[in-house]
Amino acid sequence: MTGLDRTATRLHPRPGTPTVHDSSVGGPLLWPAGEPWPMYAPTYRPSGQLTTLADIRTLRSVLTQAWSRPRGPRENLLPAREQEVVDRIHAGYAPELLPAGPLPLIPLVQLYARDVPGLPCPEGTDVLQVLWSSVGEIEGCSDAVQLRWRLSSDVREVLVEPPEPAYVDQGEHVPAPCVLHPEQVREYPPDHILDMEQAQRLDAWAKERSVDYRADLSVAPGWKLSGWPAHFTFRDPAESDELHCGECGGPVAALLTVDSSEWDGASGSWRPVGDGDGVAGHPYRNAHTPTLVTVGRGYTLQFYSCVSTPSHLPRTIMQ
Repeated sequence: MTGLDRTATRLHPRPGTPTVHDSSVGGPLLWPAGEPWPMYAPTYRPSGQLTTLADIRTLRSVLTQAWSRPRGPRENLLPAREQEVVDRIHAGYAPELLPAGPLPLIPLVQLYARDVPGLPCPEGTDVLQVLWSSVGEIEGCSDAVQLRWRLSSDVREVLVEPPEPAYVDQGEHVPAPCVLHPEQVREYPPDHILDMEQAQRLDAWAKERSVDYRADLSVAPGWKLSGWPAHFTFRDPAESDELHCGECGGPVAALLTVDSSEWDGASGSWRPVGDGDGVAGHPYRNAHTPTLVTVGRGYTLQFYSCVSTPSHLPRTIMQ
């Protein structure tokens, strides 16, 4: 496996209150006041019950406080007043009551080169911003997911109140604000990239040491920058004609991995020391699922960026 190792940067998001000057997940962006905010026109009109960013924030605040309060063995989690608020939010809004048309994207990640080792900044930039759609159309290559590379010192006046979408139909795609604690790790190729001879050698080597190559040694779980792309868990690996830039047709490379959890039962060896078993401590927002983002049914969304022109739209694949 000589020469097949790559360095990835695990972001280790943790609940917090980031500012525009911080690297973050779900935090505010250092966005120039005079620059148009990216928009996306959904290709379909949602038919189910919808919600809003304001209601999502209210729901999360209510549940966070509720889980933090002590209560008796038969005491309800929520008092009647809070239960009414939660029930109203869960009821949602009928689609016909909300406006149609393009929707502003919502911030996903902001990464400063000073904070995140290995950030592949194009010349003359030092920050990466990623925004995505609030209506669930996040796979493929379209305006639903956009990147911005910029030089932070060029932003003289910051946009104070960015526009927000009128509705959200995928609340699990709205990241809760998190600060980051980047850590560089060494990774090895996911198993779908290995040839048969390499796979057999690694399997034998791992069994001798009572470890699992895929879970313990290969690709780090959780939110991360660069490194090897995530394992394919519910579909076949991407074909070569799928892994190309949607704008120029050129090659792409793994840039960002958005995961539904920081580790799972199989990849528990990647759990940071001191983070417990994923259920200890606060049961609603913890180190195991700090961003409250769920991709599909608990998968990852892999972002691939254009090698020749990093500003092109990224290609995203649920893996």
